[in-house]
Amino acid sequence: MPTPTIAAVQGVPRLLLRLEAAVVLALAVWTYSRFGQGWLLFAVTFLVPDLSMLGYLLGRRAGAVSYNLAHSYAGPAALGAAGIIQSQPLMTALALVWVAHVGFDRMLGYGLKYASAFGHTHLGAIGKAKAA
Repeated sequence: MPTPTIAAVQGVPRLLLRLEAAVVLALAVWTYSRFGQGWLLFAVTFLVPDLSMLGYLLGRRAGAVSYNLAHSYAGPAALGAAGIIQSQPLMTALALVWVAHVGFDRMLGYGLKYASAFGHTHLGAIGKAKAA
């Protein structure tokens, strides 16, 4: 079966998206530092969104959906808004950690996943898919 052609950002736009992600990461970390929740919480929760990769145990489509839900800015935006509206600094701090994680991943080139393979992302191929 031939490998499907995957649309991915290339060239300068890809570089700009990765630089933008670095800025998002830096701003999220800086803002988090103002919430007084402590760096242990940040360290313990920073990789929590990667648990979404467990969705790949159910197949590529389920894996891509679960990964993309956890690696979109929509979830942390909703959590952060809820934290602000409800005056819950912990919720807002966790949202900032989540944003930082997404920014970190995107800065490194780990984009949103296509169902065709884990290594097919909107920012280009990664891992084994890149080598192929």
